[in-house]
Amino acid sequence: MENNEQQIILEHFRDYVIQQARSNLSRLKKNSSKKLYDSIKGEIKAMPNSLRLYFDMADYGFYQDKGVSGIKVKYDTPFSYTNKMPPPKAFDKWIVKKGIAPRNKAGKFQTRKGLQFAIARSIFTKGIKPSLFFTKPFEKAFSKLPDEMVEAYGLEAEETFDTIMQENFKTK
Repeated sequence: MENNEQQIILEHFRDYVIQQARSNLSRLKKNSSKKLYDSIKGEIKAMPNSLRLYFDMADYGFYQDKGVSGIKVKYDTPFSYTNKMPPPKAFDKWIVKKGIAPRNKAGKFQTRKGLQFAIARSIFTKGIKPSLFFTKPFEKAFSKLPDEMVEAYGLEAEETFDTIMQENFKTK
């Protein structure tokens, strides 16, 4: 299999994974700001004797995909909250986008600070359930790669996925 043919296969692989991951975000209703949706990108680097595929997305996408264990609810994920709650302020724009307006018993609007804290506390306690919005399309597309290509590069789906996640999980 020629390098050019392999590059075309990887381009289809990349495009499929990105399209399906974005589709999953919309279907799972994890797309309120479109920031994560728009941040999912893939790049193929051709080198003299090899090809390299990189995926990138907003950092919180990795937490959405793999999930985060809370202090009470545990998930099979490398991420967990232990002693520091997410910052309540981080949920302000999300609350506005979702149209959640806190009101008191009399029906008057209140500040969002209490609601922000309640959401942050809930996530700290219960964690974030893994959505696998990126993992599932990646694994599905990987299983469809030609055997010849997989054997030539000695690729293992889980190892490759973990490597991509580790290489791309950097603070921006």
